[in-house]
Amino acid sequence: MHKYAPVVLSGLLGLAACGPGDTATVRPNPANRKPAYFNLLGFLEQQSTLLNQQQPDLEKQVLLRDGKRETTRVRKTDWTKELQIFQQADINKPALRGLYAVNSTTLPSGLVQRTYRRQSGTDHPVEELTVVSQDAVVHDVTAKVAQNNPLVYSAKTLELHCQNGRLVNYSVNGVQKLVLFDSVRYAVRAQVQ
Repeated sequence: MHKYAPVVLSGLLGLAACGPGDTATVRPNPANRKPAYFNLLGFLEQQSTLLNQQQPDLEKQVLLRDGKRETTRVRKTDWTKELQIFQQADINKPALRGLYAVNSTTLPSGLVQRTYRRQSGTDHPVEELTVVSQDAVVHDVTAKVAQNNPLVYSAKTLELHCQNGRLVNYSVNGVQKLVLFDSVRYAVRAQVQ
């Protein structure tokens, strides 16, 4: 009888720990949590899917090193690749929760402008992300992204503009300076037809 005592005792202790009506504690899955900031990746994926289905023409204007502008018309575009540069402005990552101050303003037009500003002491390249929307329909997204270290300095402004829930134009303006090299300025503007 003594050889079964530890098994019976541990079983009774286990049952005593579960009182009547107790249920197991359910911890929420972090993946199911509401995004802390604007879900830029989800928005870009939605736009890419829509534009890949519609396949509108794209007119791109590039500022060259000599200051001249070159314009091209693209008939078939892989929108996932085309909008990939905007993924650099994503701040909706678990490691960045609480590192951006959120300021929300209602504009005279009735649109809501939310600005996410990097707090001092935060080491992340996205300085600021501004989203203008109404009833969950995005009108404008603007981001300022910068990197500064002993080898490279780069800064860029990314802008997306939508009408009726669809991207109509975007731009990327920036400067890059590598150590021992001159600064390179670049600008791309695109109009979705």
